[in-house]
Amino acid sequence: MASLLTLIVTMLLGIGNFASHRAVIESGHRMVQEMTPEALRVLRPVSLSFEFLLLCGALYAVRSGHSHWMWVYLAYSLINAGAAWAIVNRRL
Repeated sequence: MASLLTLIVTMLLGIGNFASHRAVIESGHRMVQEMTPEALRVLRPVSLSFEFLLLCGALYAVRSGHSHWMWVYLAYSLINAGAAWAIVNRRL
């Protein structure tokens, strides 16, 4: 059984991932601006759904007693945050 703390940390990481995703979409970065409106209309919900599935998978694994998945999700979140920071700050 997972501890409440690992579930809370995993959920907070998920919230951070969604915030990073939104920041990239709204950043006005050239990569996003060059997409056609049709592509954005399709890719945004698909990428958000994928992010949601990753969060659900991590929460399920942690809840099932595999608390090491919180660390795996933390590593993913750090990579995600770093990439979002680079995009938003035009470093990429």
